[in-house]
Amino acid sequence: MNPLRLVYLGLAIWGAIHPMSYFIAWFQEHGWQLGPMIDAWYVNNATSGLVWDLTIAAIALTVWIIAEVAVRRNWWGLIAIPATFGIGVSCGLPLYLFLRTRPV
Repeated sequence: MNPLRLVYLGLAIWGAIHPMSYFIAWFQEHGWQLGPMIDAWYVNNATSGLVWDLTIAAIALTVWIIAEVAVRRNWWGLIAIPATFGIGVSCGLPLYLFLRTRPV
């Protein structure tokens, strides 16, 4: 595996573990309901802006993944979509880049 792919893989793993550690800590403190967490994302303009920034980035990434999968037929790339919306762009983007750069 080339060094660039290793960097993408490392970032995908880091992008999955690091944010998820904060989510899990929050759930343990406030209960395992998604509604209160979503409410917490909009407590002020800074967090609302960040949520919208990441949402727009996730949608753009999803459109790019679907467009490329339609052309390249790299079906494994679709795995990055649930990773993006289930974990975050910090996992989905490097995961897709890792999958996209595999030898053909």
